[in-house]
Amino acid sequence: MSVHTQNSRITTAQIKKLKQQGEKITMLTSYDFTLASLVDEAGIDMILVGDSAANVVCGYSTTLPITLDQMIFLASGVVRAAKHALVVVDMPFGSYQCSEDEAVANAIRILKESGADAVKIEGGEQVAHYISRLVKAGVPVMGHLGLTPQSVNQFGGYALRAKEEQEAEQLRRDAKLLEQAGCFSVVFEKIPAALAAEVTSELSIPTIGIGAGAQCDGQVLVLHDMLGLNNGFKPKFLRHFASMAEEVKQAVGDYIDAVHNSTFPNETEQY
Repeated sequence: MSVHTQNSRITTAQIKKLKQQGEKITMLTSYDFTLASLVDEAGIDMILVGDSAANVVCGYSTTLPITLDQMIFLASGVVRAAKHALVVVDMPFGSYQCSEDEAVANAIRILKESGADAVKIEGGEQVAHYISRLVKAGVPVMGHLGLTPQSVNQFGGYALRAKEEQEAEQLRRDAKLLEQAGCFSVVFEKIPAALAAEVTSELSIPTIGIGAGAQCDGQVLVLHDMLGLNNGFKPKFLRHFASMAEEVKQAVGDYIDAVHNSTFPNETEQY
């Protein structure tokens, strides 16, 4: 049976097998039960409970403010919705950078309290030893290289990463280190497509691209972005697969008019 049609939740081992079979992997973010249910029913392979919830749910300008407790709360609803998709949760800024022991404790807390399947950690060489420790503790880890939003203040913005050879070579080393540390997959965000294709071909673990070209083993987007709910955000790598912002505003406007005109509720919509 294909993992795309099975009734049980997809596993990290099956995600790795998809790369071996040459099958593309699909991933979207979600932050609540209702939307996660729809994403799961549509047949997505993985759902990421991203720290991008800081932007999408809370309205912050960066991902930095969201807390571990908030991530666990959001992830719990997504996990209850997911019957098919593997659920990955971002470890938020400050939850793993201080020490290996704290990283392990916080990752275990995410899995135990939310029921998620894996965590995602940003960074390469500087966090590889943390990841190795997590994997040894039984925590599946997805890596994240290239543009790492938790380092926005260090980078000074959200520009394309690894376009210069020195940084590209570091990304190559980092990807190998994450593979050796035991990551089951790695996200490449906003790096040159040629570099992503090269490194993807050299890794045994799947690469998931966002702004990293079509040769990655899979793709991820923020659900609200691809649905066209956020018209103010349109980077080059984003495709709107719907125009939900206008539909929502139209529906709300129709509701307001119906209430003002006393046409809602009608006789069939009351007790």
